[in-house]
Amino acid sequence: MKLGVCILLSLFLLNGIEIKLYAQPATIKKATLAVKAPKNRNREAADSLFSLGSHCQDTQAYQQSLEMFETSLKLYRLIGDMKKVGDCFNNMAITYFYLGNFSKAIAYFKQGADSFKAIGYNQGVASTLNNIGAVYKNQGNYLKALDSYRQAALVWNELKNAENLAITTQNIGSIYAEARDYGNAMKYYNQAYSVYKEKNNQERIAQVLDEIGKIYTKKARYDKAYEHLHESLLIADKRQDKQLQIMALSSLGNLFHEQSSYARALPYYTRCLTYANQIGSLQSQAEAQIAIGTIMYQLGKSKDAVKKCRNGLQLAEKVGSVSMKKRGCDCLYQSYKAFGNTGQALYYFEQANTLEDSLNLSETANRVMNIEFQKQQLVDSIAYVQKEHIIQLKHKEEVERQEKQRNMIILSLGFILLVAVGLWAQLNYVKKSRAALKVEKDRSEALLLNILPEEIAEELKEKGHVDARVFNLVSILFTDFKSFTQTAEQMSPQSLVEEIHTCFKAFDLIVEKYQIEKIKTIGDAFMAVGGLSYTDERSLKNIVLAGLEMQEFMVKRAVEKRIEGHPAFEMRLGIHTGPIVAGIVGVKKFQYDVWGDTVNTASRMESSGMVGKVNISETLYEFIKQEECFSFEYRGQVHAKGKGEMGMYFVARNEYA
Repeated sequence: MKLGVCILLSLFLLNGIEIKLYAQPATIKKATLAVKAPKNRNREAADSLFSLGSHCQDTQAYQQSLEMFETSLKLYRLIGDMKKVGDCFNNMAITYFYLGNFSKAIAYFKQGADSFKAIGYNQGVASTLNNIGAVYKNQGNYLKALDSYRQAALVWNELKNAENLAITTQNIGSIYAEARDYGNAMKYYNQAYSVYKEKNNQERIAQVLDEIGKIYTKKARYDKAYEHLHESLLIADKRQDKQLQIMALSSLGNLFHEQSSYARALPYYTRCLTYANQIGSLQSQAEAQIAIGTIMYQLGKSKDAVKKCRNGLQLAEKVGSVSMKKRGCDCLYQSYKAFGNTGQALYYFEQANTLEDSLNLSETANRVMNIEFQKQQLVDSIAYVQKEHIIQLKHKEEVERQEKQRNMIILSLGFILLVAVGLWAQLNYVKKSRAALKVEKDRSEALLLNILPEEIAEELKEKGHVDARVFNLVSILFTDFKSFTQTAEQMSPQSLVEEIHTCFKAFDLIVEKYQIEKIKTIGDAFMAVGGLSYTDERSLKNIVLAGLEMQEFMVKRAVEKRIEGHPAFEMRLGIHTGPIVAGIVGVKKFQYDVWGDTVNTASRMESSGMVGKVNISETLYEFIKQEECFSFEYRGQVHAKGKGEMGMYFVARNEYA
């Protein structure tokens, strides 16, 4: 169990953004009202809001920072400053990255790049391409990350900006390091190091020394690893840069942990935790707590280990890192087991196994293939046993025919008895093996069907891959909790997760009842598709019935929670129908997903809806308007973001049908 890798400055902006002042609340109000003021007042308001947004981002007040950047974006557009428009997009993208919304981060980075391209600001284009590469890398999409980094390198080369080219070169090296191509990784790291040395950029020197040291650690060249990592820490300490210190300390702790030198690893992790607490980095705090807890367990201090690992697990749940939560549960399992608390040990063992399943979804297809291979092996074993049985029977007949004497007959019967016992034992073994194989196959198929539609899962087992498909008529359902952040702030992390789980568990049962497919959940949003397994008007009716039942559940749930004096979620729900493309994306943690304008329009139906209502498009209405079980309320032409005016209907159950 090791402290996770701390990635510094993969995301960076080279757009001349400086925070020189922080606006007070009164300034915010004044700046917001300045939209209709003269151009110079709009400039002052926009700059003030931008500075405040940057401050909120630095202090992890992400929702407020988004509001500030969005308002300043409108003002900069009003005065025609496309450079600052691009800066706003980039800062919003970074905020979404911190929030874990990677798709929005990439979308906003691309809008920022478009703004810079429009005014020929190539330096901004290059830095934004680098940022996009960092997001793809964080998602594990190394091919797209590498492509973005290489595009950025081309622009830096055209601009003859050697130092920023070196930064992107270092990022390319990190992609090869993730792919365990250490030869290429070292080549790019050394190129970057030469430039940093020439420019005397101590911060970047510390970073690349840390990357090189980690490669030496993985190659078990511990002396070389310590030489580079110690030099990186000296630079970080001299600069008193907490982020750099956390990076170097975590790598040194990992180095000694790798060598099972726990007493030497502990001081590095302890310092790392101190600095993480000082700067308020939840991820670094979680990783350090779990690493220290693991060391305590290795040193026989199980109670101290429980305390540290429990704190680390709580922080990991806030951050949302599955791998960190897995490490925390493993540590708690071992520690509770060590001092005899079998109940808690079993609980965390089961939690760790659940998280392990989430981390290993990419292996499901291979396991299915192995099952088929094992099945064939069993068939061959049974055929061999039957063949041996026939041979022994023939031997028995030959012995009985040739040997007439009593003692030989007894010997023959004894031999046959031994053969029968052997055959029975072998057949019994085969029977048990087939039963065990069936259990394993059922588990694997259940796991596969939990993430893929049945037809798609069968195709994956037969072909080893799934071809993308076009569906001409499916229905897409989206849900989203209104004011999720404000409601969630009134709840503890545990009660928040339990409430979301309760809601989504109910939704899972509803979609199963109406034979529609759940596609995914994204934070507090839920997405399902009707018409993948069968395509007719019955599927359109079923998805509307499912949406109504979801809203009925949420309304009833809200009443119960408020009676108990607890905060409750309210939900918008939208449905649209049309063509889509469906298929599997990714290699690790792959996912069955759908794409097309129908998906975007369904999302607009949800965002344009109202709490407690089921909002459907006019297109879907035309298909189901004859259904007597529904009543409809025409909303007129409603403006949908990115779509313009669209006809929409509220649908409800017809009580008189």
